[in-house]
Amino acid sequence: MSGDQIKPGYKRTELGMIPEDWLAVNLNAVCTMKSGEGITAERIDDFSAYPCYGGNGLRGYTSRYTHDGRFALIGRQGALCGNVNSAQGKFYASEHAVVVTPKAGIDITFLTYALGRMRLNRYTESSAQPGLSVSKVLALRLSVPGNELEQRTIADTLSSVDAVLAKLDQLIAKKRDLKQAAMQQLLTGQTRLPGFSGEWEVKRLGDVADMGSGGTPLSSVAAYYDGDIPWVSISDMTKGGKVIEFTERNLTELGFANSAAQMFPAGTVLYAMYASLGECSIAGIPLCTSQAILGIRPRDKLHGEFLFYYLTSLKATVKNLGQQGTQANLNKGMVQNFRLSLPTVEEQTAIATVLSEMDAELAALEDRRDKTRAIKQGMMQELLTGRIRLR
Repeated sequence: MSGDQIKPGYKRTELGMIPEDWLAVNLNAVCTMKSGEGITAERIDDFSAYPCYGGNGLRGYTSRYTHDGRFALIGRQGALCGNVNSAQGKFYASEHAVVVTPKAGIDITFLTYALGRMRLNRYTESSAQPGLSVSKVLALRLSVPGNELEQRTIADTLSSVDAVLAKLDQLIAKKRDLKQAAMQQLLTGQTRLPGFSGEWEVKRLGDVADMGSGGTPLSSVAAYYDGDIPWVSISDMTKGGKVIEFTERNLTELGFANSAAQMFPAGTVLYAMYASLGECSIAGIPLCTSQAILGIRPRDKLHGEFLFYYLTSLKATVKNLGQQGTQANLNKGMVQNFRLSLPTVEEQTAIATVLSEMDAELAALEDRRDKTRAIKQGMMQELLTGRIRLR
């Protein structure tokens, strides 16, 4: 079908092709919008009767409410300006939220999804503090089924996907908590795996591993970059997760030669000494790193993956160990002096295997959640434009 043809049962509008029985209207035809009321921090706590919502969602609780019913809330100011949430029951809306009230014949849940799809942050006023103009938002156009039952059917369908996402989020959070508990028990010997016994030995990390930091060639010399040598930065570690197999930037042979960078073999544990202090990854390929990252190569009595989990478990504690300056830092000497309790390599391997299996379960759940989110986005695109009708 060519772009000029109109699909049977549809009509052409400035919003694109929509069903004949849908309306293309301004937002002010389907709802009213009004900013919430001012409230001081002293009036917000963790135990009062009514939730208090700002532009980012729940802020806390307060002793009186401004609204009772089902509404959409739009962030009016700040970093999450244009963010859309829903609220129902009795609640207080602060001045940082715009309260959206549907008019007769409009389902509020449908309208909330439609507002979310409109990416309202695109319409913020430019200033030191981004803000939304309610009058300008109300002048925006959207398409709406003329039948409230169809609106509700679409909303129910999307809500069912959101319910699946919420359950996945809960399951992921539970699995993460279980993994943290398992790390605490297994990495300290408080819980032993079947078949293992005997005392653990306290070792200085520098006595069971070799380590060295990397280097960064001058960024102003283009010939040093875009080569074939993977070069790990802190951002690669924060984005790449447990195993690094790809880097955003590569060095040329010339860049490598003109820096303090050194090659680390696959299996090297990478440890952040600056910025994201205590961030930990494992090299999945031979690579080099920036000077902010320490490459730790375990010797015979230390299992690399066990060390990864051990260092990961120390992340919160390590933040307090850094040398204080403009930011907290570690250095090679400090990491060499880390003390760790070690069982036999066989028990280290078994512990690492258990934790790795838990990681795999988490990764599978997170992948399922990401795919479900993508499915939801596709559904919103089709259902909220009428390209697919629900009967």
